Amino acid sequence: MSQNGSIRQRRTSTLNNDGVLFPGGRSSPIPRPTSLASVRSTNYSETDHSEILSPTPRRHYLIQRQSSQWLQSGGGISPSTSRPSSPLNPNHPTGGFRRHKPSLSFSSLAGNSKQKGAKVSGLNDSLARRWVKWMHKNKLKGWVLPIQILLALWVKWAVGLGSYSGENTPPMYGDYEAQRHWLEITYHLPVRMWYKYDLQYWGLDYPPLTAYVSWIFGYIANKINPAWVALDSSRGIELPNSKIYMRATVLVCDLLIYLPALFYFATKSSLLRHRSIRARHVAFFTLLLQPALILIDSGHFQYNSVMLGLTCQAFNYFLEGQDLLGAICFVASLGFKQMALYYSPAVFSYLLGKCLLLGWKEGSAHLIRIGLVTVLSFIVLFLPFLYPSFPENLLPPIQRIFPFARGLFEDKVANFWCTSNVVFKWNRHFSASLLPKLATGLTAVAFMPTMWALLSPGIKGFGSMASLYHTEASVDGTENKKSRRPAPTVSLLAHSLFQCSLSFFLFSFQVHEKTILVPLLPVSLLMITSAPTVEGSDWEWGVLLNNVGCFSMWPLLRRDGLSVQYVSLLALWNYAIGHNPFRQKSLQALTLAVYSAIFVLHISELVISPPARYPDIFPVLNTLISGGVFGLAWLWSLKRLVELSWAMGSLGTQRSSAPSSLRMNSLSNGTRTKPLAVQEVFSSSIYGDNSATGGNGHNSQRHSVSPASSMVRRRNTSVLPPTREEGPSTASVVDLNEPSM
Repeated sequence: MSQNGSIRQRRTSTLNNDGVLFPGGRSSPIPRPTSLASVRSTNYSETDHSEILSPTPRRHYLIQRQSSQWLQSGGGISPSTSRPSSPLNPNHPTGGFRRHKPSLSFSSLAGNSKQKGAKVSGLNDSLARRWVKWMHKNKLKGWVLPIQILLALWVKWAVGLGSYSGENTPPMYGDYEAQRHWLEITYHLPVRMWYKYDLQYWGLDYPPLTAYVSWIFGYIANKINPAWVALDSSRGIELPNSKIYMRATVLVCDLLIYLPALFYFATKSSLLRHRSIRARHVAFFTLLLQPALILIDSGHFQYNSVMLGLTCQAFNYFLEGQDLLGAICFVASLGFKQMALYYSPAVFSYLLGKCLLLGWKEGSAHLIRIGLVTVLSFIVLFLPFLYPSFPENLLPPIQRIFPFARGLFEDKVANFWCTSNVVFKWNRHFSASLLPKLATGLTAVAFMPTMWALLSPGIKGFGSMASLYHTEASVDGTENKKSRRPAPTVSLLAHSLFQCSLSFFLFSFQVHEKTILVPLLPVSLLMITSAPTVEGSDWEWGVLLNNVGCFSMWPLLRRDGLSVQYVSLLALWNYAIGHNPFRQKSLQALTLAVYSAIFVLHISELVISPPARYPDIFPVLNTLISGGVFGLAWLWSLKRLVELSWAMGSLGTQRSSAPSSLRMNSLSNGTRTKPLAVQEVFSSSIYGDNSATGGNGHNSQRHSVSPASSMVRRRNTSVLPPTREEGPSTASVVDLNEPSM
């Protein structure tokens, strides 16, 4: 027998029944069905060499980690050693077939930053991401959300253990006493007296939904201890049990309204459907620990989370095309706090623009439905004030809700009026009756670009969505009367809400420093839908504005005795999300300059006493720094609206001149950009497909457009329904390409 024949004989003797070659005649640990494909030739000859195809083994976990380190670290492990012998080899150093599991230890959360490869600020190296990844790998995925919620509640409760607004400062005390006093008057007085009773001592000046919530909490408090809400005699009460009860009411509002809205956005929203489940968990954690809201609601003491939660839920419904439910939630948000009016121009423009895209028939019907739902919601909200005396009982709430008799701004707030008042005294040059008109006009000019960005696609593409509102067969064969789809301008809605609310904060009349919470909500939503490395800088701007927003409220927080909570929450949140200004890309210089100025100002307040001539020098410097950042953010919001509108074709320009990161290919017929009538944006659930995304967070059948996209991939998708005269026109749609976690 020839040498080749001897080799073939030795090979066949080591084959087991499954057709897998293994030394020593042992059975292979990997079952493999016998197939003729395992041996390509069984007719031996001197020129025929049999080829045995053994299964390619799965690489061991430790080997994957080792080669990953070689690929990312740039040294330490050579290519020759990055892929050693197969684990099927019994001489393998890992011990043959013994399975190694990752250690169930929190020490793995710390990680080795030098072995993580090139990092950027944000999700790639954050503590929240490492913890979520650790939970998922150890089959504790179902516990991630409950632990996050419990941690957030614990942080809020810990902040509430400190002082609050007006503690031990008679005779007016502060916002804590105002909220407690409203429980008192709503429980003991009839509805017609709620907005009339003793207005000099914290008269009720919020819309009716706040009064109804106060009545519920007052009713419960009276059942527990009537002394907590006794009419007049309970003013200034600061019993330990009453404080615990009031703090608990804030957590109850969070659990019932705010947290569910955030949970829905982070886990179900179409803006995050293209992201992996781990990334969505990190996004939810980022929203839960937003420091500004915790400091005001759980520290200073207010119920802003109710208004923000209702607004967030309305935004969730608009993303799904459920405009009627969104209108109800937004009216409820307006009914709780009038600050929700800061969002109203953007919401109105989006809904009206959608009606224009639907055409005369469907658009008019949809507009009538939205109008009826909105009017009925307001009627229900003010119903106790409409009967039996109308309009006598309705005027006091409206007069209290819109306090035009007050000044242009209150305290030191980082908006345009207070910042410019340092060099130009507005009260000296304009009368008290003219200043509200001036502020209203300037505010309207400031948010006009938002309205144009949302209305112009409807004007140019009037009726182009009408073909979408036809009866469609659902998956189970039943007929749906109307298909609920969001307008293509929904991709602009988050940026529009931010630009519009920031315009109100900067230029409107009678603004509080706490009002910065209103624009912080949409920019935080934009922040978590953006990867930390995007060219559009949504992540960097979101982190910077959240930090500067807290800093702008520093004079208020310091007066309330919340200095420790201020420093601790900012440090916790920035460390949890992995924010490092030294590793930023587009905003590194601005961020470092702002943080340096903030640090110097804080140190100066500790070691230097303000001069007698300028006792408010430090609050004024605070407004100058914060107001400058907010002004730059307003300009950036305009830039982003222009970029996104340009990419959508809202500006009527050719696609070829759009920014490179947002440019779409021209339509196949080479014509000028058309308004988008059909745009496959966000998740598949919007279009009737509720299938889960793939393991990496992407759906192979659906493509997504994020308002914060810059790491883009271009895919062909239908933009306008093809007609009989012209063929199918396609354009590229951009989506986030999130790095794997």
